[in-house]
Amino acid sequence: MTGRTPARFTADDYRARMERAVHAAGDAGLAGLLVAPGPDLVWLTGYAPPAATERLTLLVLTPERDPVLVVPALEAPDAAKAAGAPALTLRDWTDGKDPYAATTALLDAGGRFGVSDNTWAMHLLNLQKALPDSSYASLTEALPMLRAVKDAAELELMAAAGAAADATFEEIRGVPFAGRRESEVGADLADLLRRFGHSQVDFTIVASGPNGANPHHEVGDRVIEQGDMVVLDFGGLKDGYGSDTSRTVHVGEPTDEERRVHDLVREAQEAGFRAVRPGVACQEVDRAARAVIADAGYGEYFIHRTGHGIGVTTHEPPYMIEGEEQPLVPGMCFSVEPGVYLPGRFGVRIEDIVTVTADGGRRLNGTTREMVTVG
Repeated sequence: MTGRTPARFTADDYRARMERAVHAAGDAGLAGLLVAPGPDLVWLTGYAPPAATERLTLLVLTPERDPVLVVPALEAPDAAKAAGAPALTLRDWTDGKDPYAATTALLDAGGRFGVSDNTWAMHLLNLQKALPDSSYASLTEALPMLRAVKDAAELELMAAAGAAADATFEEIRGVPFAGRRESEVGADLADLLRRFGHSQVDFTIVASGPNGANPHHEVGDRVIEQGDMVVLDFGGLKDGYGSDTSRTVHVGEPTDEERRVHDLVREAQEAGFRAVRPGVACQEVDRAARAVIADAGYGEYFIHRTGHGIGVTTHEPPYMIEGEEQPLVPGMCFSVEPGVYLPGRFGVRIEDIVTVTADGGRRLNGTTREMVTVG
């Protein structure tokens, strides 16, 4: 991920996000938020350090003061160039000084703070040492919906990422499959994602024949054969926002059973999509898709959740899974991706990214969900 996000996000956009985060923290009973380098920091400020570093960088959000970014002095010039920098105060520290003293001076000594999940343990432990009466909760636990609802500009970027993934699928349909290794087709997918504008490729699953029964097989050295079912699942980041789509193709003509299972998964995916509307609990999307597969006698072969959220990362809350009662809200984006996995034989998965609208859902992937044959 690069240090800057697209120019369409202004300092006012980032200011609004930070204000929203502070209000959400207060509603959750937190004294504030501590955000280390990673997707939360990029979303809140537009800034990512130029490289992973052991030096403390931490955004401090509390209701008592304007946002403060504690940053190493040698990285302060880069931080000052971030699109969100005008909406915050930079407080730099130099090597040889105590960065935790600069941070703890901003905090309620006995407060409970939300901490971004990828904060280094070294930094959190030093904060706890300096403020022994403080306590902490992960942002995923305390504010799971912080980034879940996308605004209009974010939805535009999500749609563009989805269109790039669709263009990748349309191209990959025309490459040779039979006689080539999964890893070779995976490399084609990665090249195509980059050609269509992705700066980061997160995964390229190419699971042929019996490998398709492993949902997270990714790629291997198996040579794809005539008659194989092949699960393709690929995505990454384009202009800072995620794509993720799955289609299952067949090398040559499928058998009646293969076509029947593919049609079943397609029907389940459609059922999951049609369950999407504001106010419905996330688990209802999972239930709708799962019921189709279970009623057909394949329930034990659908072995994962129906979907996951997506945004500035390719996997984030909310999750479409039994027990998740979070209601859907317009602007949420998530996958709907049921599958059937027959051990030792083949697997089928069909996935679209869906966003919640005022009265239902809208797919951000538009390639055919019918059976596609490849050469």
